[in-house]
Amino acid sequence: MAWTQTRSLDAFAGVVGDLLRAEPVRNTVPLTLLATLGARGPSAFGDDPPRYGWHASDGVVDGAFLQTPPFPLLVAELPAGSAAELISLLGEDGGLPAAANLPGDDEMAFIGAWEAATGGSTTTAVRQRLFRLDRLAQPDPATPGTARVASPADRDLLIEWVEAFGREAEGVVRESARAVDDRLSYAGLTLWELGGQPVAMAGLSREVAGVVRVGPVYTPHAHRRRGYGGAVTTAVTQAALDAGAAAVVLFTDLANPTSNALYQRLGYRPVGDRVLLALHQPG
Repeated sequence: MAWTQTRSLDAFAGVVGDLLRAEPVRNTVPLTLLATLGARGPSAFGDDPPRYGWHASDGVVDGAFLQTPPFPLLVAELPAGSAAELISLLGEDGGLPAAANLPGDDEMAFIGAWEAATGGSTTTAVRQRLFRLDRLAQPDPATPGTARVASPADRDLLIEWVEAFGREAEGVVRESARAVDDRLSYAGLTLWELGGQPVAMAGLSREVAGVVRVGPVYTPHAHRRRGYGGAVTTAVTQAALDAGAAAVVLFTDLANPTSNALYQRLGYRPVGDRVLLALHQPG
């Protein structure tokens, strides 16, 4: 068994493509990251080059990770017993990450391997649940307002709202202009307007392997508790279905019972959990 790391997007996609596409709902994030990197180039998420890797057992690829700095390490598949070798490889080539996003089932194995390899510790930053649309249910009663696909004229507002979403969801503000420009390039952001005023926002990922992911969904504090988040989520979900998506998915923060209940009322059903760990080294 062995992990292999590369800086080549083409090499990584060629090796792990079948593994990721075998479960496109579960692997929605790595698949859309690869699609964005292919469309926008290696600086799509930051100035530092991404790194990629895969794990093979008896010649069969059964694990994969990628990292697009400054974002956390994203573990798509972590075979049993492979966490220690992965951590060792990352430390040798590119440096250990400050955070890791991985399947919830792999949390304890990764934590144990991290503590043994580094002498450090971990803290849980976010626990997320992946939902898949079953049957879309329109909000009842209907929410006043209308949906509008965002345009470049909305760019400053979109950047402000994406940064606000990041502060609330992750506790950090990342450079958001790249993300907004990418979404605008394929009509991937929608605004909910009331009387011509934007009051909420929702995004859609690129369609990959038939799957489209909703997010981010953001409503400014002044406009909350009026149904706008649910209305704009419904609008982009319907847009994805109308465009031919075979599956529409989204992630929720398990610490937010309001959003978890909302999306289930709209027809989304749980698929699985992921966890974002902050990784601490001694000293």
